[in-house]
Amino acid sequence: MTKDMTIGKPTKLLLQFSAPMLIGNMFQQLYSMVDSIVVGKGIGVKALAAVGSTGSINFMIIGFITGLANGFGILLSQRFGAADKEGVKKTFTMSVYLSILIAAIVTALSLIGSRWLLNLLNTPMDIVNDANRYITIIYMGIIATIFYNLLSSTLRAFGNSKTPLYIMIISSIVNAILNIILVIGFKFGVAGSAISTVFAQVLSCILCYIVVSKHEMLRMTRQDWKIDFLVCKRLFILGIPAALQNSVTAVGGMILQSIVNGFGSIYVAGYTAAMKIMSLAEQPGVTFGFAMSTFTGQNLGAKKYDRIRVGIIKCIKISTTVNIFISLILFLFNRQIVGLFVASSEVGVFKVSGQFLIVMSMLIWDLGLLFIYRSALQGMGDTMIPMISGILELAIRLSVAMILTKYLGFLGICIAEVSAWAGAEMLLMIAYYRSYRKLINV
Repeated sequence: MTKDMTIGKPTKLLLQFSAPMLIGNMFQQLYSMVDSIVVGKGIGVKALAAVGSTGSINFMIIGFITGLANGFGILLSQRFGAADKEGVKKTFTMSVYLSILIAAIVTALSLIGSRWLLNLLNTPMDIVNDANRYITIIYMGIIATIFYNLLSSTLRAFGNSKTPLYIMIISSIVNAILNIILVIGFKFGVAGSAISTVFAQVLSCILCYIVVSKHEMLRMTRQDWKIDFLVCKRLFILGIPAALQNSVTAVGGMILQSIVNGFGSIYVAGYTAAMKIMSLAEQPGVTFGFAMSTFTGQNLGAKKYDRIRVGIIKCIKISTTVNIFISLILFLFNRQIVGLFVASSEVGVFKVSGQFLIVMSMLIWDLGLLFIYRSALQGMGDTMIPMISGILELAIRLSVAMILTKYLGFLGICIAEVSAWAGAEMLLMIAYYRSYRKLINV
């Protein structure tokens, strides 16, 4: 199933494309949320803190992989929009080769460096062993994660957002069931939670492969698998900056995690619960960003530049409306949501999580704009400015956190996060409008 986004009303297309993908992304976030809920309720606050303390180094790797796949998907969507069947095939096969190479390198480096990174982040001694056990198992599944992201990105590049949704629902249910069985039933601890996640990711990868292998545009010949260094170069130009942009953002998260770790296990647990909730709350913004990347890429390939302008205006209106609603939920019901993760007696955890979520609710609409402008630029083939925006995020997050935590404590962490969003969004917005003007004046 494919969707040509070069014809039809942009608002209808964006909503039709985004709705299944949003549900799918929400289910994907349920992977980590189920991990945290089962661990927090079934084992305790320290186990929750152990899983949560790996969040930033996990995102450094997963974010790199996701960015890489999205970068590869940009070229696929452009060639699909241009109706270049041979180009689609060659782009896909070279993406497979590059993914195998990168999977081998990233897996080796991640397994070697996991304990060192946890120590570098000042992970509390009472949770560091569980944290390392959890993240090591997660890293063993990197190959499945890379190929799931590549295959699902391929489907999205063709305008198919429904199939990844169905696959994600299935794997999320499997993950939840396995979590309960291994963590609560067999008492495997945090290792059981990690095993469940990896197994579900492998299942997602297999199901995606079955669908992609049957697609009429990807019926390969031996010639399609012949190495094309020019295509590989183009994929690297698009994929690596997008991957590094996510990793740079993750470094900022690692720095914040290190500072939070210094406050003790209660703060780590509270921060973990809040970040899990935020990872779910930001999914509409992420999803609309993905939609704009595909929409922009296809219309760029078809040379329908005015549709890009109309599409981004419509997407901004949709995203802002949804995010205002989400901000009200975070502001009014943060305590009830945090209660899913920890027992009601954990007063300190509720205080930390509540403070973080209230501050985030103030500017989550701006985070939505960040995703839209960043993805629009990537869809237009510009992955350098988004990478620079990631560096700017890192600089703002670090400087604000280092200064304000001295005077405001944990509140300084909260302000650093939203400040990074605002600064990066301004850069991306300016860059998008400049790039669009150049595009239409060529």
